[in-house]
Amino acid sequence: MATNDYLTVTALTQYLKRKFDVDPYLGKIYLTGEISNFRLRPHAHQYFSLKDDHAKINAIMFRSAFEKLKFTPETGMKVLVTGRISLYEPSGSYQIYVERMEPDGIGQLYQAYEQLKKKLEIEGLFSAPKRPLPRFPKRIAVITSPSGAVIRDIITTTRRRYPIAQIVLYPAVVQGDGAAPDLVRQIQRVNADGRYDTLIIGRGGGSIEDLWPFNEESVARAIAASRIPIISSVGHETDTTIADLVADVRAATPTAAAELAVPVLNDEILKLQQQRTRLYNAMANRINFQQERLNKLLKAYVFQQPQRLYETYVQRLDHAQQGLQRNMQAQLRQQGQRVALAKQGLRSRNPLTRVQRGQQDVAQLRTRLTAAATRYLAAQQEKVGRLANGLDYLSPLKIMGRGYGYVVQDDHVVRHITDLKLAAATIHLDGGTASAEITGITPDKETQQDD
Repeated sequence: MATNDYLTVTALTQYLKRKFDVDPYLGKIYLTGEISNFRLRPHAHQYFSLKDDHAKINAIMFRSAFEKLKFTPETGMKVLVTGRISLYEPSGSYQIYVERMEPDGIGQLYQAYEQLKKKLEIEGLFSAPKRPLPRFPKRIAVITSPSGAVIRDIITTTRRRYPIAQIVLYPAVVQGDGAAPDLVRQIQRVNADGRYDTLIIGRGGGSIEDLWPFNEESVARAIAASRIPIISSVGHETDTTIADLVADVRAATPTAAAELAVPVLNDEILKLQQQRTRLYNAMANRINFQQERLNKLLKAYVFQQPQRLYETYVQRLDHAQQGLQRNMQAQLRQQGQRVALAKQGLRSRNPLTRVQRGQQDVAQLRTRLTAAATRYLAAQQEKVGRLANGLDYLSPLKIMGRGYGYVVQDDHVVRHITDLKLAAATIHLDGGTASAEITGITPDKETQQDD
């Protein structure tokens, strides 16, 4: 067989891919299986596997299709998928491109509802402190469909119970794909206005699909972030949405929501009248009680003989004055004694006396210093005389005066006979010098023996 008869891997893969793509039975496949190897990739394509007890197939779900899901797939979840079969050329493996997916055995919306409910419950949105409803609201915002029975029921009930409250409708889409963003936008508008005391959000009954906008995560978070207390009235009494769980108060019907939002004005007026009567009676009783106390006090001896009230205080004042006088006299005596002692101390410490005593001490010290200096000078003069005499005895000039002299030869003093040379020399005597010529040297016997 020639080489040209062999196919390349690419050619074979392309052929098989075309077989998959043109096969009418593989263009739309309905498949059931268990999700395997799923790892959520936010804002991206999703890659996972579908398997049963005996086989497994790779699956891919593009981002555009995955964002339409109302639930989050999980590993081990059994699902029903719709898609097409094709072959991935680089690896040569076939896979299913999933276009739609829903849980097997349970509705997709119900699955999404349970997942979001669990997520928000873990985050604490359901158990967060609820905002109290104002007892006497002035302005109430209502987010609902302008054409539904909800707004009519709320207006009718509010006018009947509390006509002084103002109802403001914020029309919103309450069903369909665009409902959730519209509800979020209106909730934010009401909060941005800042003039409302209460917010009612709701719609009439319907299927889970009809009520689904109130199960969206964005709506739940907008309700939780609201600064205004929110009453949720969605569907019938048996319907419970995520909005009902997050709201501050849940009402079974729109009429019940209006009843929760406002009191009955006639009842409140009756309560005010009752409170006024109770207050009047209480004040009358208190005035009577205080009048009786006043009458008793007026009959007391203090008011009958008021001077008795001050007798004890006058006596105590007299005793206090006497004690004060005694204390003042004692303190004056003590201070006088301290002043006398201080005067005596000042006399003994008179600066003039201390100056005179210091002058006497200075005079005595000057006399003693003069005598000591005189004695010291005399002793030093005597010591200098003795030293001068000693120097005079040791002076060579004094010795030369007794007939001695010394010989200088070659600018050196001749100290020994051995240093003398047969040459010219200078003889130094008392009163002058003499020049001589050494013609002969005769050392003594001891010097000769030493040599």
